[in-house]
Amino acid sequence: MEIVELKWKVKVLKHLGDEDNTAIQEQIKKMNDELEAKMEEMGDLEDMNQTLVVKERESNDELQDARKELIKCFLIRDKSSGRGIIRVKRMGEIDMKAVNDACKKKFDFEEAEIKASELCSLWQEKLTNPKWHPAEWGRGIFDAVVAAFMEMNEYNPSGRHVVDELWNFRDKRKATLKEVISYILQNMKSLKLKRR
Repeated sequence: MEIVELKWKVKVLKHLGDEDNTAIQEQIKKMNDELEAKMEEMGDLEDMNQTLVVKERESNDELQDARKELIKCFLIRDKSSGRGIIRVKRMGEIDMKAVNDACKKKFDFEEAEIKASELCSLWQEKLTNPKWHPAEWGRGIFDAVVAAFMEMNEYNPSGRHVVDELWNFRDKRKATLKEVISYILQNMKSLKLKRR
């Protein structure tokens, strides 16, 4: 704003001023010098802003890489234990428990497990169609499908496939890196105590 205002003042003085009037010419020179200094300052600020943008991108990339590595580690650990507050959640995947519960109400035990597995696979595939919904199976399944659909839209709207995420199962939300690291350190301490 200051630069625009100075440019405007210089223009007005040049237009209204008399070329022979030294006072006006000195004022124009002074304003031009001030304008040049402001332009240089603005250039420096733009350079600093660009540097900060690059550093922010680098930091964000580093955090995303750390998150991906943690997900890999937790996937290996989850296969063996499958317990704990912090685990990997497959965002956009239909909750099998909700489908199992609904199928147990309609079928005998053996048939319910098979049917639940078939329905989960079928519905997971149909999630790519935003107009589809399984309302005839009741509120529990409808809610599970809607939750999976919302997660898919949030985590991968263009690819429309399941994405792994570090999840705080106690608080039912994405786990922060601080929570994940604290959780890992806490588990390391408890493992050391068990070994003693």
